[in-house]
Amino acid sequence: MKSSRNVGYIVVAVASIGASLLLQAQNPPSPGQNPPTPAPATGQAKPGQTPKAPTISTTTTEVIVPVTVKDRSKNLVPDLKKEDFRIFEDDVEQFILKFANDPVPLSMVVLIDNDLKSTDEKQVEPSLASIVSGLSNSDEAFICRFDQYFHEGKGFTRDQDKLITELRRTELESHSGTPPVGGPFEGPTINNAPAPGANPAQFPSTHVIGGQPTKALDDAVYEGAQLLKDRDAKKRRKVILLISDGRNGAKFNTHKYDEVLAELLRQQITVYSVATANAYFDRKLDRLKSYAQNTGGDVYYGAKEQSFSDFYSRISEEARNQYVLVYSPQGDRKVDYHSIEVRVRREGMEILTRKGYYGGTFATEAPK
Repeated sequence: MKSSRNVGYIVVAVASIGASLLLQAQNPPSPGQNPPTPAPATGQAKPGQTPKAPTISTTTTEVIVPVTVKDRSKNLVPDLKKEDFRIFEDDVEQFILKFANDPVPLSMVVLIDNDLKSTDEKQVEPSLASIVSGLSNSDEAFICRFDQYFHEGKGFTRDQDKLITELRRTELESHSGTPPVGGPFEGPTINNAPAPGANPAQFPSTHVIGGQPTKALDDAVYEGAQLLKDRDAKKRRKVILLISDGRNGAKFNTHKYDEVLAELLRQQITVYSVATANAYFDRKLDRLKSYAQNTGGDVYYGAKEQSFSDFYSRISEEARNQYVLVYSPQGDRKVDYHSIEVRVRREGMEILTRKGYYGGTFATEAPK
């Protein structure tokens, strides 16, 4: 049987060659025209080339969700397994494809409020150098300040000596009354703001105009998010550490809260807020709480310098040691924004995770 099939194949091949020669004889090439070169078959390499294996292209729609779990004493819970978690998107339970709880290096933008009351400033400024003590050698940080304007620092660095020097430099500038960027603004103003064409970085911070704070907290968070834009969320945890009294002048912000929150969720950035004592007493916590809670971060309330120093280490540890849940969305995909809820099969746990994501925030490759 085997030999008869081979004979059949030979007969078909000979017949094909014969038909090809007959067609060429009936349609000879024109004078001066070269005979046509047969095209290589699909998957066949051209002369001098190594054959390539066929490739398969797939589009993944895996959503990566970092999760922090604490017990009633606010301590991290490190011993949960994949089966301890349940995750819901738009109230539809999802199957957890992958699970990880390995530490991940941080890319952190530190946003320091440059327009604090003197009592808050005395608590915050001496503690800033201790931010570095919570960072590991694989973490990187970018030090920035804000008031009515955003004062960008010198860029991301892992060099802890450079970070300490920069934090102490900004501390000295703050105590001396010198703004972190530029000097006094002496040009024309309109409604107490620099006129068009003036350099806003050289305009001094003004605490109150018309009874309202001039501080642009929303803009500062948005600018911090832009600095993190080129950081890889699959390899690093993107974090904003926001240290502020929570005062926010709505009319002085270019970017509104909803726009800023959408940007944070698209980039998978987690915000951790450290509120000063006056933020608590003045009841100016809304912005600090909203940014943290909606992005999966946390809020810390400081009353003493020592408490601030302790907060920084706890925040770094919390951000670096999150659980990671990965799932492929099931359910209606017509809307752009999708809510997320995470539950654990253990009572009394506090769960911190982002409240949702936008449809375009899919990872092309989930952590292995």
